[in-house]
Amino acid sequence: MGMAIGRVRPSIEALAAYRPGKGAAQAEQEHGITNAIKLASNENPYAPVPAVAAAIADAASQANRYGDHRAVELRSALADWIGVESERITVGCGSVGLLQQLCLTYLDPGDEAIYPWLSFEAYPVCVKMMGATPVTTPLVDHRFDMAAVADAVTDRTKLVLLATPNNPTGTAVSTDEIGTLLETIPDDIVVLVDEAYREFADPGLGDPVTDLLPRHRNLIITRTFSKAYGLAGLRIGYAITDPEIVAEIDKVLLAFAVNSAGQAAALAALGALDDIQPKIEHILAERTKVVAALTSAGWKPPPAEANFVYLPTGDRTDEICLALERRGVVTRPFSGDGLRITIGSEAENTRFLDTLAEVAGP
Repeated sequence: MGMAIGRVRPSIEALAAYRPGKGAAQAEQEHGITNAIKLASNENPYAPVPAVAAAIADAASQANRYGDHRAVELRSALADWIGVESERITVGCGSVGLLQQLCLTYLDPGDEAIYPWLSFEAYPVCVKMMGATPVTTPLVDHRFDMAAVADAVTDRTKLVLLATPNNPTGTAVSTDEIGTLLETIPDDIVVLVDEAYREFADPGLGDPVTDLLPRHRNLIITRTFSKAYGLAGLRIGYAITDPEIVAEIDKVLLAFAVNSAGQAAALAALGALDDIQPKIEHILAERTKVVAALTSAGWKPPPAEANFVYLPTGDRTDEICLALERRGVVTRPFSGDGLRITIGSEAENTRFLDTLAEVAGP
């Protein structure tokens, strides 16, 4: 490469871009195959229910107009649904958009943000983008070591980022464990509990909104319509936190980033929960089936609390991923560690299990 155009910030120049899961069409092109299936991005296999699809179509007919920048109606509906004051809710461009807002609001160069690793790949991107320093703690049995997170805190720590259930390992921590951390660390450190996969997790793990938020003003919980509610393409995430945090992170919401079709779809989804819940239940039933099949074949997946399973494949990860892909099953590799496989439709899950049995054993 020649000289950079302009004077790029060093933190951006050194940054690796976020890498989305490979699409089925790309795999077909690369391997000269047809009929590939994508199980790489933790998408919901089901199209939006009719009421939601109708709301999207209606919003699309008015796409020449800006949506409501603050998504006031959606904030209010979410507050009613969750049982909090609307001042505690903000809406962003997916929960990852809220993560970026959080980093823009709190991190200066030299500040530290702690997160266990492996975890959501947007964490290092957003932290390093600010010139801040990521501080990572290792997983134990694919799970967060919360004592190690507490021990990693220094006087430069501004944020702690906890994805639970964790992407990509699928394990989760309870609100009791998060509560212990919050009691242990200084209360001027903001703790993100990133619950993108909440609807697929064991309810026994607790609800941070009711269990923790009343006692800890420095807690922010993010959730999304992308996964359980099947609106990944419309980018609607939301946060529940203290009104003061809402006021600060709202300042850095990109103008009209929360699009009008997404807002309409999310509102319609809240009105159609009885139609959506059976689809969530079906994904959970399929997950149980896939985990049982993998376990009986001798694999040792960690406890699955999200809409995907994680296979610890170690040094064979890239090789197994490629063998699956050549046969049209696209998964998400984490080189040297494991494979993440989204729970798809019944036919897709069966095809994954059959193809895995063809190409690799534990």
